[in-house]
Amino acid sequence: MAHLSWTDQMSTGIAEQDEQHKILIELINRLNDAIQERKDAEILSTVLTELSYYAVHHFGYEEELMERHHYADTAAHKLEHRTFVEWMAGIKQKLDEEEAVVSAQVINFLRMWVTGHIMKTDRTMGQELSKIAQE
Repeated sequence: MAHLSWTDQMSTGIAEQDEQHKILIELINRLNDAIQERKDAEILSTVLTELSYYAVHHFGYEEELMERHHYADTAAHKLEHRTFVEWMAGIKQKLDEEEAVVSAQVINFLRMWVTGHIMKTDRTMGQELSKIAQE
């Protein structure tokens, strides 16, 4: 499966947020590579853990930014983050318990969720925060 690539259409207008999104994409690509190379469960678990921890770090950054600027859709945005974190924890637990294999379906979900979240939710947030900053 081809790597997920950053495009200018993903830009939120917030440089730090965009850099963090690029790291998330890189981590998803690393997980994809591990699956394609048929790495063992321990390596997949390590990459999933790194992706999960970074997502939590990134979401914390976004949530602090939203709260600082009194962003109107903070609650809905946080819910998307929480849902993602819970989903990732479930996948990692299943992998750790050897009940599931991380597959292309997981990568497809990650790719769709991250690009959808960036392109819709985060870009909307970036546009709104830019308006607030100009006031």
